[in-house]
Amino acid sequence: MPTIRKFYLRLIEKGPDSLFGQVVFVGLWPLSCLYGLGVWLRLRAYSLGLKKTYHASVPVLSVGNLSVGGTGKTPMADFLAKWMVQHNVPAAIVSRGYGGNYSASVVRVKPSGKAATSSAECGDEPFLLARRNPSVPVFVARQRALGVEAAEKAGAKLIILDDGFQHRAVYRDLDIVLLDSQKPFGNGHLLPAGQLREPQSALQRSHLIVMTRTQSDKNNASMMSKPTMYCRHLMSETLMSLSGDVVNWEALAGKSCVAFAGIARPDEFFADLKTRNLTLIDEIPLADHQVYDAELVQRLARAGQVCDALITTEKDAVKFSGTEFPVPCYQVGVELVFEDTSLLDPLLQELIAKDSARG
Repeated sequence: MPTIRKFYLRLIEKGPDSLFGQVVFVGLWPLSCLYGLGVWLRLRAYSLGLKKTYHASVPVLSVGNLSVGGTGKTPMADFLAKWMVQHNVPAAIVSRGYGGNYSASVVRVKPSGKAATSSAECGDEPFLLARRNPSVPVFVARQRALGVEAAEKAGAKLIILDDGFQHRAVYRDLDIVLLDSQKPFGNGHLLPAGQLREPQSALQRSHLIVMTRTQSDKNNASMMSKPTMYCRHLMSETLMSLSGDVVNWEALAGKSCVAFAGIARPDEFFADLKTRNLTLIDEIPLADHQVYDAELVQRLARAGQVCDALITTEKDAVKFSGTEFPVPCYQVGVELVFEDTSLLDPLLQELIAKDSARG
């Protein structure tokens, strides 16, 4: 399965590079056409009023992307939540809770306490956002309009809609779209022959584009017809064990480590770890939103028997509450570092002023 996954990811990111790849691509292309027709019909239904759009009583800020894969939506939502806290804005986050097994129409995520929500229930990303921002309510709802309503009732004066660019059922006052600067549109085709969820022309709906994983050359700035910001992913300067112990990178110098990650691009996580001069004796790439069943946990435990430490992402670590490994398992956080926020700050201030005007 990992080999098939790698082949498919390479196909949708770079296009076919072999005869077999071309055959697979040709087979997938008609499905992409059907998918594109479905996207167009859905958008037309909203434009014609055949599908209803919920208008919140407070401003709604959407963080989304144009393609599948890890562009950094969760770190961006985290950045915005912290910005709101710093500016004394009572905000809330609403997410679909992808991968969560919750059955209620709306769940308020509580990462700790007697009535704590598990990451399995609400999804790993909402759980992580709630844990990192304890003063910002996080709601999950498969019908996100219901989550927005719950956030309004909870007193939110601004709502951050996670992964909301394609979600036309909720009206947004500000659409921020994230693109990976290294491969913003993949091979340029819609799912499943490519990685695009919508055509590139959909960017015209956005208000601000954020190019993530930016290199110094900014060689794709000319593609953008919208205000564009640039940022890069930065690993945290410390690691935290599952039990809450914090160490610096130097503490792992000379120790053998096994890294595992269930994210969209685990290879990039492993490459970033190597820049920290770690001795990685094994790398275990897993699927995004990986379910850690007993068999997989036992596999990781066996890996821990031949190394000094396990290392994973903060997103994966939320799934290991109460799990014990034979060696310490450290989690690494990621944040977005912007070159300049002069385009973003006025837009957020305008949203705040809009809420004051509504009030």
